[in-house]
Amino acid sequence: MAVKIRLRRLGAKKAPFYRVVVADSRYPRNGRFIEEIGTYDPTKDPAAVSIDGEKAKQWIKNGAQPTDTVKALLKKNGIIE
Repeated sequence: MAVKIRLRRLGAKKAPFYRVVVADSRYPRNGRFIEEIGTYDPTKDPAAVSIDGEKAKQWIKNGAQPTDTVKALLKKNGIIE
């Protein structure tokens, strides 16, 4: 089972809002997930990011792989190097 930390898209057309979730890689983007660990709102200026750093570090330590976008968000917030 490959576990990923990725974005789950919500919001209206042309007004995206994302939740950062831990999910099995076999499930669809907006499908079933294991745990929600944060939010990301790119429509604000600057973009609003709220991620639980402790949960993110714990999942990464347990083998979850963040996607490229989530990895960039985690680095921007200083959660990972």
